[in-house]
Amino acid sequence: MATTQAARAARSLFIDGAWHAAPGGRTFAVNNPATGAHLAEMGDGGVAEVRQAIEAAERAFPAWSATTADRRAALLSTAAARMVERVDDLAAVLTSENGKPLAESRGEVLIGAAFLQWNAEEGRRAYGQVVPPTAPDRRVLTFRQPVGVVAAITPWNFPFSMVTRKLGPALAAGCTAILRPARATPLVAFEIFRIFEETGFPAGVVNLVTGTDSAGMGREMATNPLVRKLTFTGSTEVGKSLLALAADSVKRVSLELGGHAPSIVFDDADIEKAAAAVVASRFRNAGQTCICTNRVYVQASVAETFQARVAEITRGLKVGDGAAQGVQIGPLIDRRGFAKVEEHVADAVGKGARVLAGGAPVRPSNGLSGHFYQPTVLGRATSDMKVMYEETFGPVLPIATFETEDEAIRLANDTPFGLAAYFYARDVGRIFRVSEKLDYGIVGANDPVPVGAHIPFGGYKQSGLGRENGSDGIQHFMETKAVSIGI
Repeated sequence: MATTQAARAARSLFIDGAWHAAPGGRTFAVNNPATGAHLAEMGDGGVAEVRQAIEAAERAFPAWSATTADRRAALLSTAAARMVERVDDLAAVLTSENGKPLAESRGEVLIGAAFLQWNAEEGRRAYGQVVPPTAPDRRVLTFRQPVGVVAAITPWNFPFSMVTRKLGPALAAGCTAILRPARATPLVAFEIFRIFEETGFPAGVVNLVTGTDSAGMGREMATNPLVRKLTFTGSTEVGKSLLALAADSVKRVSLELGGHAPSIVFDDADIEKAAAAVVASRFRNAGQTCICTNRVYVQASVAETFQARVAEITRGLKVGDGAAQGVQIGPLIDRRGFAKVEEHVADAVGKGARVLAGGAPVRPSNGLSGHFYQPTVLGRATSDMKVMYEETFGPVLPIATFETEDEAIRLANDTPFGLAAYFYARDVGRIFRVSEKLDYGIVGANDPVPVGAHIPFGGYKQSGLGRENGSDGIQHFMETKAVSIGI
Protein backbone atom coordinates (compact mmCIF):
# COMPACT_ATOMS: atom_id res chain seq x y z
CA MET A 1 0.00 0.00 0.00
CA ALA A 2 2.78 2.40 0.85
CA THR A 3 3.95 4.68 -1.93
CA THR A 4 7.15 6.71 -1.78
CA GLN A 5 6.99 10.47 -1.72
CA ALA A 6 9.24 10.61 -4.78
CA ALA A 7 6.86 8.41 -6.76
CA ARG A 8 3.93 10.58 -5.77
CA ALA A 9 5.79 13.71 -6.84
CA ALA A 10 6.83 12.22 -10.14
CA ARG A 11 3.51 10.70 -11.12
CA SER A 12 0.41 11.91 -9.30
CA LEU A 13 -1.71 12.89 -12.30
CA PHE A 14 -3.72 9.98 -13.70
CA ILE A 15 -4.77 10.80 -17.26
CA ASP A 16 -5.92 8.38 -19.95
CA GLY A 17 -4.97 5.32 -17.92
CA ALA A 18 -1.39 6.37 -17.08
CA TRP A 19 0.39 8.24 -14.31
CA HIS A 20 2.05 11.51 -15.27
CA ALA A 21 4.20 14.21 -13.73
CA ALA A 22 3.17 17.83 -13.96
CA PRO A 23 4.95 19.82 -16.68
CA GLY A 24 8.41 20.87 -15.63
CA GLY A 25 8.21 18.63 -12.59
CA ARG A 26 6.11 21.22 -10.74
CA THR A 27 4.99 20.02 -7.30
CA PHE A 28 3.28 21.28 -4.17
CA ALA A 29 3.72 20.13 -0.60
CA VAL A 30 1.18 18.25 1.48
CA ASN A 31 1.68 18.56 5.24
CA ASN A 32 0.17 16.98 8.33
CA PRO A 33 -2.12 19.61 9.93
CA ALA A 34 -1.50 18.23 13.42
CA THR A 35 2.28 17.98 13.41
CA GLY A 36 3.33 20.11 10.48
CA ALA A 37 5.29 17.14 9.14
CA HIS A 38 5.92 17.05 5.42
CA LEU A 39 3.98 14.14 3.94
CA ALA A 40 4.56 14.29 0.21
CA GLU A 41 5.08 16.37 -2.89
CA MET A 42 2.25 16.11 -5.40
CA GLY A 43 2.24 16.99 -9.07
CA ASP A 44 1.04 20.57 -9.56
CA GLY A 45 -1.16 20.21 -12.61
CA GLY A 46 -3.12 23.07 -14.10
CA VAL A 47 -5.56 24.07 -16.81
CA ALA A 48 -3.72 22.28 -19.62
CA GLU A 49 -3.74 19.00 -17.71
CA VAL A 50 -7.43 19.37 -16.88
CA ARG A 51 -8.12 19.89 -20.56
CA GLN A 52 -6.10 16.77 -21.45
CA ALA A 53 -8.03 14.75 -18.89
CA ILE A 54 -11.37 16.01 -20.23
CA GLU A 55 -10.36 15.06 -23.77
CA ALA A 56 -9.28 11.59 -22.56
CA ALA A 57 -12.64 11.15 -20.84
CA GLU A 58 -14.45 12.23 -24.02
CA ARG A 59 -12.54 9.64 -26.07
CA ALA A 60 -13.34 6.91 -23.53
CA PHE A 61 -17.03 7.77 -23.26
CA PRO A 62 -18.46 5.87 -26.27
CA ALA A 63 -17.01 2.51 -25.21
CA TRP A 64 -17.70 2.98 -21.50
CA SER A 65 -21.29 4.10 -22.03
CA ALA A 66 -21.80 0.99 -24.20
CA THR A 67 -20.36 -1.28 -21.50
CA THR A 68 -23.04 -3.38 -19.83
CA ALA A 69 -24.36 -2.31 -16.45
CA ASP A 70 -23.23 -5.66 -15.07
CA ARG A 71 -19.64 -5.06 -16.16
CA ARG A 72 -19.58 -1.55 -14.73
CA ALA A 73 -21.08 -2.87 -11.50
CA ALA A 74 -18.45 -5.61 -11.26
CA LEU A 75 -15.61 -3.09 -11.50
CA LEU A 76 -17.16 -0.78 -8.92
CA SER A 77 -17.85 -3.67 -6.54
CA THR A 78 -14.26 -4.89 -6.86
CA ALA A 79 -12.93 -1.40 -6.11
CA ALA A 80 -15.24 -1.15 -3.09
CA ALA A 81 -14.05 -4.51 -1.77
CA ARG A 82 -10.41 -3.45 -2.05
CA MET A 83 -11.18 -0.29 -0.11
CA VAL A 84 -12.72 -2.34 2.69
CA GLU A 85 -9.70 -4.68 2.70
CA ARG A 86 -7.33 -1.71 3.02
CA VAL A 87 -9.47 0.34 5.39
CA ASP A 88 -6.78 0.76 8.05
CA ASP A 89 -4.10 1.88 5.61
CA LEU A 90 -6.46 4.25 3.85
CA ALA A 91 -7.66 5.68 7.17
CA ALA A 92 -4.07 6.33 8.21
CA VAL A 93 -3.45 8.30 5.00
CA LEU A 94 -6.68 10.25 5.49
CA THR A 95 -5.85 11.18 9.08
CA SER A 96 -2.30 12.18 8.19
CA GLU A 97 -3.43 14.82 5.68
CA ASN A 98 -6.78 15.87 7.19
CA GLY A 99 -6.20 15.53 10.94
CA LYS A 100 -9.47 13.84 11.95
CA PRO A 101 -9.31 10.97 14.46
CA LEU A 102 -8.52 7.54 13.06
CA ALA A 103 -11.91 6.16 14.09
CA GLU A 104 -13.64 8.85 12.02
CA SER A 105 -11.30 8.24 9.09
CA ARG A 106 -12.00 4.53 9.21
CA GLY A 107 -15.74 5.20 9.16
CA GLU A 108 -15.33 7.56 6.22
CA VAL A 109 -13.46 4.96 4.19
CA LEU A 110 -16.15 2.37 4.86
CA ILE A 111 -19.00 4.69 3.86
CA GLY A 112 -16.98 5.71 0.82
CA ALA A 113 -16.73 2.07 -0.23
CA ALA A 114 -20.47 1.73 0.41
CA PHE A 115 -21.14 4.59 -2.04
CA LEU A 116 -19.41 2.60 -4.78
CA GLN A 117 -21.25 -0.61 -3.89
CA TRP A 118 -24.66 1.07 -3.71
CA ASN A 119 -24.23 2.73 -7.08
CA ALA A 120 -22.92 -0.47 -8.63
CA GLU A 121 -26.34 -1.94 -7.89
CA GLU A 122 -28.26 1.22 -8.87
CA GLY A 123 -26.63 1.10 -12.31
CA ARG A 124 -28.37 -2.22 -12.88
CA ARG A 125 -31.72 -0.60 -12.10
CA ALA A 126 -31.56 2.47 -14.37
CA TYR A 127 -34.79 1.45 -16.04
CA GLY A 128 -36.67 3.12 -18.89
CA GLN A 129 -40.43 2.87 -19.45
CA VAL A 130 -43.05 1.85 -21.95
CA VAL A 131 -45.34 4.89 -22.27
CA PRO A 132 -48.96 4.82 -23.52
CA PRO A 133 -48.87 5.88 -27.20
CA THR A 134 -50.67 8.82 -28.78
CA ALA A 135 -52.16 6.66 -31.55
CA PRO A 136 -52.85 2.94 -32.15
CA ASP A 137 -50.06 2.68 -34.73
CA ARG A 138 -47.34 3.97 -32.40
CA ARG A 139 -45.29 2.67 -29.50
CA VAL A 140 -43.48 4.99 -27.09
CA LEU A 141 -40.44 4.09 -25.01
CA THR A 142 -38.06 5.99 -22.77
CA PHE A 143 -34.37 5.20 -22.35
CA ARG A 144 -32.03 6.25 -19.54
CA GLN A 145 -28.63 7.18 -20.97
CA PRO A 146 -25.46 8.65 -19.38
CA VAL A 147 -25.12 12.40 -19.65
CA GLY A 148 -21.48 12.32 -20.83
CA VAL A 149 -18.19 13.54 -19.36
CA VAL A 150 -18.45 14.47 -15.66
CA ALA A 151 -16.11 16.89 -13.87
CA ALA A 152 -15.97 16.53 -10.08
CA ILE A 153 -14.45 18.90 -7.52
CA THR A 154 -14.21 17.61 -3.95
CA PRO A 155 -13.43 19.26 -0.56
CA TRP A 156 -10.77 18.63 2.07
CA ASN A 157 -13.06 17.86 5.01
CA PHE A 158 -14.22 14.47 3.67
CA PRO A 159 -11.55 13.75 1.09
CA PHE A 160 -12.35 10.06 0.67
CA SER A 161 -16.12 9.74 0.78
CA MET A 162 -16.79 12.82 -1.34
CA VAL A 163 -14.75 11.28 -4.17
CA THR A 164 -16.69 8.02 -4.22
CA ARG A 165 -20.02 9.76 -3.63
CA LYS A 166 -19.52 11.62 -6.91
CA LEU A 167 -17.62 9.12 -9.02
CA GLY A 168 -19.73 6.11 -7.96
CA PRO A 169 -22.99 7.20 -9.60
CA ALA A 170 -21.19 8.80 -12.54
CA LEU A 171 -19.35 5.60 -13.42
CA ALA A 172 -22.34 3.36 -12.72
CA ALA A 173 -24.47 5.47 -15.07
CA GLY A 174 -21.93 5.05 -17.88
CA CYS A 175 -20.29 8.48 -17.63
CA THR A 176 -16.56 9.04 -17.76
CA ALA A 177 -15.03 11.41 -15.23
CA ILE A 178 -12.26 13.75 -14.15
CA LEU A 179 -11.57 14.56 -10.51
CA ARG A 180 -9.89 17.60 -9.00
CA PRO A 181 -9.40 16.96 -5.25
CA ALA A 182 -8.75 19.68 -2.68
CA ARG A 183 -5.11 20.77 -2.64
CA ALA A 184 -4.87 20.21 1.14
CA THR A 185 -5.89 16.54 0.94
CA PRO A 186 -4.89 14.90 -2.36
CA LEU A 187 -3.14 11.83 -0.94
CA VAL A 188 -6.19 9.70 -0.24
CA ALA A 189 -7.60 10.57 -3.70
CA PHE A 190 -4.30 9.32 -5.12
CA GLU A 191 -4.81 6.02 -3.27
CA ILE A 192 -8.38 5.73 -4.58
CA PHE A 193 -7.13 6.08 -8.13
CA ARG A 194 -4.46 3.44 -7.53
CA ILE A 195 -7.33 1.13 -6.64
CA PHE A 196 -9.22 2.14 -9.78
CA GLU A 197 -6.10 1.35 -11.82
CA GLU A 198 -5.60 -2.03 -10.14
CA THR A 199 -9.28 -2.87 -10.60
CA GLY A 200 -9.01 -2.47 -14.36
CA PHE A 201 -11.10 0.53 -15.31
CA PRO A 202 -10.40 1.24 -19.00
CA ALA A 203 -8.07 4.08 -19.95
CA GLY A 204 -9.71 7.50 -19.82
CA VAL A 205 -12.76 6.41 -17.82
CA VAL A 206 -11.44 7.95 -14.60
CA ASN A 207 -8.88 10.76 -14.53
CA LEU A 208 -7.19 12.60 -11.66
CA VAL A 209 -5.57 16.04 -11.78
CA THR A 210 -3.99 17.42 -8.61
CA GLY A 211 -2.88 21.02 -8.43
CA THR A 212 -2.97 24.40 -6.74
CA ASP A 213 -4.67 26.53 -9.41
CA SER A 214 -8.13 25.99 -7.95
CA ALA A 215 -9.76 28.88 -9.82
CA GLY A 216 -8.23 28.08 -13.19
CA MET A 217 -8.94 24.37 -13.04
CA GLY A 218 -12.49 24.97 -11.86
CA ARG A 219 -13.09 27.48 -14.63
CA GLU A 220 -11.91 24.98 -17.26
CA MET A 221 -14.21 22.29 -15.88
CA ALA A 222 -17.18 24.66 -15.80
CA THR A 223 -16.68 26.14 -19.27
CA ASN A 224 -15.23 23.30 -21.35
CA PRO A 225 -18.01 22.25 -23.75
CA LEU A 226 -16.95 18.59 -23.61
CA VAL A 227 -17.99 18.46 -19.94
CA ARG A 228 -21.71 17.76 -19.74
CA LYS A 229 -22.03 17.57 -15.96
CA LEU A 230 -20.23 19.43 -13.16
CA THR A 231 -20.52 18.22 -9.57
CA PHE A 232 -19.05 20.30 -6.76
CA THR A 233 -18.94 20.20 -2.97
CA GLY A 234 -17.62 23.28 -1.23
CA SER A 235 -18.45 26.83 -0.27
CA THR A 236 -21.59 28.60 -1.42
CA GLU A 237 -19.49 31.45 -2.83
CA VAL A 238 -17.44 29.17 -5.09
CA GLY A 239 -20.52 27.14 -6.01
CA LYS A 240 -22.32 30.26 -7.25
CA SER A 241 -19.30 31.19 -9.34
CA LEU A 242 -19.13 27.74 -10.96
CA LEU A 243 -22.87 27.79 -11.61
CA ALA A 244 -22.54 31.10 -13.45
CA LEU A 245 -19.61 29.82 -15.51
CA ALA A 246 -21.46 26.61 -16.40
CA ALA A 247 -24.51 28.50 -17.62
CA ASP A 248 -22.91 29.46 -20.92
CA SER A 249 -22.75 25.83 -22.06
CA VAL A 250 -25.98 24.89 -20.23
CA LYS A 251 -24.30 21.93 -18.57
CA ARG A 252 -25.88 20.03 -15.73
CA VAL A 253 -24.67 21.13 -12.31
CA SER A 254 -24.95 19.48 -8.90
CA LEU A 255 -23.90 21.60 -5.94
CA GLU A 256 -23.54 20.62 -2.28
CA LEU A 257 -22.73 23.90 -0.61
CA GLY A 258 -22.56 25.50 2.81
CA GLY A 259 -24.92 24.89 5.67
CA HIS A 260 -25.83 26.28 9.06
CA ALA A 261 -27.62 23.38 10.68
CA PRO A 262 -29.86 24.04 13.69
CA SER A 263 -30.59 21.54 16.42
CA ILE A 264 -33.85 22.03 18.34
CA VAL A 265 -34.30 20.41 21.74
CA PHE A 266 -37.93 20.33 22.90
CA ASP A 267 -39.06 19.93 26.47
CA ASP A 268 -40.37 16.41 25.81
CA ALA A 269 -36.99 15.17 24.52
CA ASP A 270 -34.80 12.64 26.30
CA ILE A 271 -32.34 15.26 27.53
CA GLU A 272 -29.47 12.85 28.15
CA LYS A 273 -29.70 11.38 24.65
CA ALA A 274 -30.21 14.80 23.07
CA ALA A 275 -27.14 16.23 24.79
CA ALA A 276 -24.95 13.34 23.67
CA ALA A 277 -26.34 13.54 20.12
CA VAL A 278 -25.77 17.28 19.80
CA VAL A 279 -22.17 16.96 21.03
CA ALA A 280 -21.52 14.11 18.59
CA SER A 281 -22.99 16.08 15.71
CA ARG A 282 -21.22 19.37 16.46
CA PHE A 283 -17.73 18.13 17.18
CA ARG A 284 -17.30 15.43 14.53
CA ASN A 285 -14.24 16.29 12.44
CA ALA A 286 -13.61 19.18 14.86
CA GLY A 287 -16.80 20.83 13.63
CA GLN A 288 -15.48 20.97 10.06
CA THR A 289 -18.55 19.31 8.59
CA CYS A 290 -21.18 20.88 6.36
CA ILE A 291 -24.11 19.06 8.01
CA CYS A 292 -22.98 19.22 11.64
CA THR A 293 -24.99 21.17 14.21
CA ASN A 294 -24.03 24.85 14.07
CA ARG A 295 -26.51 26.32 16.57
CA VAL A 296 -28.81 24.90 19.22
CA TYR A 297 -32.24 26.12 20.29
CA VAL A 298 -33.40 24.53 23.54
CA GLN A 299 -36.81 25.04 25.11
CA ALA A 300 -36.44 27.37 28.08
CA SER A 301 -37.92 24.98 30.64
CA VAL A 302 -35.16 22.41 30.09
CA ALA A 303 -32.35 24.75 29.03
CA GLU A 304 -30.38 24.74 32.29
CA THR A 305 -30.31 20.94 32.53
CA PHE A 306 -29.46 20.51 28.86
CA GLN A 307 -26.66 23.11 28.82
CA ALA A 308 -25.04 21.69 31.92
CA ARG A 309 -24.95 18.19 30.45
CA VAL A 310 -23.63 19.37 27.08
CA ALA A 311 -20.86 21.34 28.78
CA GLU A 312 -19.96 18.35 30.95
CA ILE A 313 -19.66 15.99 27.95
CA THR A 314 -17.72 18.56 25.96
CA ARG A 315 -15.15 19.14 28.71
CA GLY A 316 -14.38 15.42 28.57
CA LEU A 317 -13.43 15.40 24.88
CA LYS A 318 -9.76 14.73 24.17
CA VAL A 319 -7.93 17.07 21.79
CA GLY A 320 -4.79 16.09 19.90
CA ASP A 321 -3.23 14.36 16.93
CA GLY A 322 -5.93 12.28 15.23
CA ALA A 323 -3.46 9.41 14.92
CA ALA A 324 -3.10 9.14 18.72
CA GLN A 325 -5.24 6.71 20.67
CA GLY A 326 -8.36 8.13 22.29
CA VAL A 327 -8.25 11.51 20.53
CA GLN A 328 -11.72 12.82 19.63
CA ILE A 329 -10.91 16.34 18.38
CA GLY A 330 -8.16 16.89 15.85
CA PRO A 331 -6.68 20.12 14.48
CA LEU A 332 -8.26 22.79 12.33
CA ILE A 333 -7.19 22.31 8.73
CA ASP A 334 -5.15 25.54 8.56
CA ARG A 335 -4.45 28.94 10.05
CA ARG A 336 -7.38 30.59 8.25
CA GLY A 337 -9.86 28.10 9.72
CA PHE A 338 -8.36 28.60 13.18
CA ALA A 339 -8.59 32.38 12.88
CA LYS A 340 -12.29 32.16 11.99
CA VAL A 341 -12.98 30.13 15.13
CA GLU A 342 -11.16 32.68 17.27
CA GLU A 343 -13.07 35.51 15.59
CA HIS A 344 -16.47 33.87 16.15
CA VAL A 345 -15.81 33.11 19.81
CA ALA A 346 -14.52 36.63 20.49
CA ASP A 347 -17.52 38.14 18.70
CA ALA A 348 -19.98 36.03 20.70
CA VAL A 349 -18.35 36.73 24.06
CA GLY A 350 -18.16 40.41 23.23
CA LYS A 351 -21.93 40.40 22.61
CA GLY A 352 -22.78 38.69 25.88
CA ALA A 353 -22.31 34.94 25.34
CA ARG A 354 -21.21 32.93 28.36
CA VAL A 355 -18.45 30.34 27.94
CA LEU A 356 -19.70 27.05 29.43
CA ALA A 357 -16.80 24.90 28.19
CA GLY A 358 -13.56 25.55 26.32
CA GLY A 359 -13.27 28.98 24.78
CA ALA A 360 -9.54 29.11 24.05
CA PRO A 361 -6.85 27.69 21.77
CA VAL A 362 -4.94 24.58 22.77
CA ARG A 363 -1.21 25.11 23.07
CA PRO A 364 0.59 22.56 20.89
CA SER A 365 2.80 20.10 22.73
CA ASN A 366 4.33 16.65 22.33
CA GLY A 367 5.49 17.31 18.80
CA LEU A 368 2.29 19.00 17.68
CA SER A 369 2.46 22.30 15.81
CA GLY A 370 -0.99 22.52 14.23
CA HIS A 371 -3.92 24.78 14.99
CA PHE A 372 -6.01 23.27 17.79
CA TYR A 373 -8.97 24.82 19.59
CA GLN A 374 -10.77 23.61 22.68
CA PRO A 375 -14.26 22.22 21.97
CA THR A 376 -16.34 25.16 23.10
CA VAL A 377 -19.90 25.61 24.35
CA LEU A 378 -21.44 29.09 24.50
CA GLY A 379 -24.59 29.89 26.45
CA ARG A 380 -26.86 32.94 26.11
CA ALA A 381 -26.35 32.98 22.32
CA THR A 382 -28.29 35.60 20.37
CA SER A 383 -29.10 36.03 16.70
CA ASP A 384 -26.70 38.96 16.20
CA MET A 385 -23.64 36.80 16.95
CA LYS A 386 -21.63 35.63 13.93
CA VAL A 387 -21.61 32.08 15.22
CA MET A 388 -25.41 32.05 14.89
CA TYR A 389 -25.53 32.99 11.20
CA GLU A 390 -22.10 32.30 9.68
CA GLU A 391 -20.72 28.79 9.23
CA THR A 392 -17.94 28.57 11.82
CA PHE A 393 -16.47 25.29 10.55
CA GLY A 394 -14.85 24.65 13.89
CA PRO A 395 -15.50 23.18 17.36
CA VAL A 396 -17.87 25.84 18.72
CA LEU A 397 -21.44 25.18 19.88
CA PRO A 398 -23.70 28.17 20.66
CA ILE A 399 -26.95 27.58 22.58
CA ALA A 400 -30.01 29.84 22.59
CA THR A 401 -33.46 29.33 24.13
CA PHE A 402 -37.03 29.44 22.84
CA GLU A 403 -40.52 29.21 24.30
CA THR A 404 -42.87 27.70 21.71
CA GLU A 405 -42.73 25.20 18.86
CA ASP A 406 -43.59 27.85 16.28
CA GLU A 407 -40.81 30.09 17.56
CA ALA A 408 -38.29 27.25 17.31
CA ILE A 409 -39.24 26.53 13.69
CA ARG A 410 -39.05 30.22 12.78
CA LEU A 411 -35.58 30.56 14.32
CA ALA A 412 -34.34 27.37 12.66
CA ASN A 413 -35.54 28.46 9.21
CA ASP A 414 -34.18 32.02 9.52
CA THR A 415 -31.13 31.44 7.28
CA PRO A 416 -30.32 31.40 3.56
CA PHE A 417 -29.06 27.85 4.00
CA GLY A 418 -31.04 24.64 4.09
CA LEU A 419 -28.78 21.60 4.10
CA ALA A 420 -29.42 19.76 7.38
CA ALA A 421 -31.45 20.27 10.54
CA TYR A 422 -31.98 18.25 13.70
CA PHE A 423 -34.51 18.15 16.49
CA TYR A 424 -35.18 16.06 19.56
CA ALA A 425 -38.66 15.23 20.81
CA ARG A 426 -40.78 12.22 21.79
CA ASP A 427 -44.27 13.40 20.83
CA VAL A 428 -45.15 11.67 17.53
CA GLY A 429 -47.34 14.50 16.32
CA ARG A 430 -44.57 17.01 16.97
CA ILE A 431 -42.07 14.83 15.10
CA PHE A 432 -44.22 14.92 11.95
CA ARG A 433 -45.14 18.61 12.28
CA VAL A 434 -41.59 19.82 12.75
CA SER A 435 -40.13 17.51 10.09
CA GLU A 436 -42.54 18.92 7.53
CA LYS A 437 -41.99 22.58 8.47
CA LEU A 438 -38.20 22.67 8.54
CA ASP A 439 -36.86 24.07 5.24
CA TYR A 440 -33.98 21.64 4.92
CA GLY A 441 -33.06 18.82 2.56
CA ILE A 442 -31.99 16.52 5.40
CA VAL A 443 -33.74 16.29 8.77
CA GLY A 444 -32.59 14.17 11.70
CA ALA A 445 -35.40 13.60 14.20
CA ASN A 446 -33.69 12.09 17.25
CA ASP A 447 -30.89 11.12 14.84
CA PRO A 448 -27.59 13.04 14.76
CA VAL A 449 -26.25 11.18 11.69
CA PRO A 450 -29.10 11.00 9.12
CA VAL A 451 -26.84 9.94 6.24
CA GLY A 452 -26.05 6.78 4.30
CA ALA A 453 -25.50 5.49 0.79
CA HIS A 454 -29.24 4.83 0.50
CA ILE A 455 -30.40 8.25 1.82
CA PRO A 456 -30.73 11.24 -0.55
CA PHE A 457 -28.27 14.01 0.37
CA GLY A 458 -28.68 17.66 -0.64
CA GLY A 459 -30.01 21.01 0.43
CA TYR A 460 -32.71 23.63 0.02
CA LYS A 461 -32.12 27.31 -0.76
CA GLN A 462 -28.45 28.34 -1.05
CA SER A 463 -27.19 25.00 0.21
CA GLY A 464 -27.16 23.51 -3.25
CA LEU A 465 -28.79 21.90 -6.27
CA GLY A 466 -29.63 18.26 -6.85
CA ARG A 467 -29.27 15.20 -4.67
CA GLU A 468 -26.52 12.66 -4.10
CA ASN A 469 -26.93 9.13 -2.71
CA GLY A 470 -30.07 7.02 -2.69
CA SER A 471 -32.05 6.15 -5.77
CA ASP A 472 -32.09 9.85 -6.71
CA GLY A 473 -28.30 10.11 -6.96
CA ILE A 474 -27.66 8.25 -10.20
CA GLN A 475 -30.52 10.04 -11.97
CA HIS A 476 -28.52 13.28 -11.98
CA PHE A 477 -25.93 11.59 -14.21
CA MET A 478 -28.45 10.36 -16.77
CA GLU A 479 -30.67 11.78 -19.52
CA THR A 480 -34.15 10.54 -20.36
CA LYS A 481 -34.71 9.94 -24.08
CA ALA A 482 -38.24 9.51 -25.44
CA VAL A 483 -38.61 7.33 -28.58
CA SER A 484 -41.89 7.17 -30.49
CA ILE A 485 -42.07 4.33 -33.04
CA GLY A 486 -44.56 4.04 -35.87
CA ILE A 487 -45.60 0.43 -36.55
